[in-house]
Amino acid sequence: MQLGPDFYTQQPPQAVAAPVWAARNTALLQSLGWPQELLSDSHLPAWAGNAVLPGSTPLATVYSGRQFGQWAGQLGDGRALWLGEAESAQGPQEIQLKGAGRTPYSRGGDGRAVLRSSVREYLCSEAMHGLGIPTTRALSLVASPEPVRRETTETAAIVARVAPSFLRFGHVEHFSGQASTDRLRQLADHAIQHHLPECHDRAPAWQGNVYAALLDVVQERTARLLAQWQAVGFCHGVMNTDNMSLLGLTLDYGPFQFMDGFDPGHICNHSDHQGRYAYARQPNVAYWNLYALGQALMPLIGDSELTVQVLDGYKTLFPRALGDAMRAKLGLTGALAPESERDKDWQLVEDLLQLLAAERVDYTLFWRRLSQALASGGADLDAVQDLFIDRARWQAWLKRYVQRLNLLPGTDLAQVGQSMLRTNPKFVLRNHLAEIAIRQAKLGDFSEIATLQDLLHSPFDEHPGFEAYAAQPPDWASQLEISCSS
Repeated sequence: MQLGPDFYTQQPPQAVAAPVWAARNTALLQSLGWPQELLSDSHLPAWAGNAVLPGSTPLATVYSGRQFGQWAGQLGDGRALWLGEAESAQGPQEIQLKGAGRTPYSRGGDGRAVLRSSVREYLCSEAMHGLGIPTTRALSLVASPEPVRRETTETAAIVARVAPSFLRFGHVEHFSGQASTDRLRQLADHAIQHHLPECHDRAPAWQGNVYAALLDVVQERTARLLAQWQAVGFCHGVMNTDNMSLLGLTLDYGPFQFMDGFDPGHICNHSDHQGRYAYARQPNVAYWNLYALGQALMPLIGDSELTVQVLDGYKTLFPRALGDAMRAKLGLTGALAPESERDKDWQLVEDLLQLLAAERVDYTLFWRRLSQALASGGADLDAVQDLFIDRARWQAWLKRYVQRLNLLPGTDLAQVGQSMLRTNPKFVLRNHLAEIAIRQAKLGDFSEIATLQDLLHSPFDEHPGFEAYAAQPPDWASQLEISCSS
């Protein structure tokens, strides 16, 4: 950790009864170059929180944050324990247990996580990685029959999470809120030295101010992350500042959802009564959170005008990143396209999204069918048209789209379609798929978790025989409600 006790409290995990493996991510283990023995039965107690890994000194970190737009004061790792940092083939990686018991920051909670939410976090971490979206990863999932009281009595689970860093906006906000400039500087210097060394290279562009450069790096990473979320139809559900990563990773999978029918106003979090974190609002919420981070860094930056100037970069970066992502989904690749061409392409995108929203067209299915239709040289366009009621409106948009494709040098529809198939996934973690896996897991059958993990690790592949996992959701899926309770 290399930060002093003002930043954390040492805390051992609390044991759970009769732990069993629910899932093990051997692919992640191999990619990190860690020994296979780490996920052997002999290490199950450590990943359950019933023992401590050799050399580990578990601790919980303190942070603050704004929740649903309101300052919540001190928060901290209420059910997460930092086990330490380990070298890997991908650089240093921090390891956390989520759900391993009460900490000094649990605020009266039990420090546990339930099987339901833990299955969702484990699978979505890996789904996002498969999609190429920056995220924390999940190394293992352990289940226990130990009862945990939420709205009803559920059972406990522990997720082992891995990331280069779990630092959040809220860590910065905490020490700024305490007016502890020395600790704030220590934290910022740690983040720059160990995780974001590019800040030093960027500082000259900001009057040599390395802390302004830190804000700039974070806002750029956040802008690119949000563009990827929006392009794939991902709703985070609870974008509080304490759930925002300084490294631009997707962090804390609570009431998330990959949209089924496209609805810009979709609210995936049943607890979000005001719709603050609705899908279409996510980019502006990210900017709001960055502004809060800028305020927290002000004691170090020391120049409000410079801070605002840095944050203005998001207003340019995000639209451009989203435009590039959506153009790629349409097979209109080429980052060096002139601005006039980009503007026309964005109008094409906006008109399409309005059409999808008007009919609540299944978002993932539409993009995949369009990709397949082009990959077939245009032979399968009827399968796309079948998604629409207003076929005349669809045909009018399609005509404009084909005309745009024909302007590409040496246009080969099949080649464009193949590119789109590597951009538009066949499989995402739809709510009903996670729900089926959860229901089986509650019965002690973890096979569906393994099936989904395999599919979601390579979501752009066809996976013959698993077409049902890419089909439109059943009617009962619309009745699922996901809340902050976990």
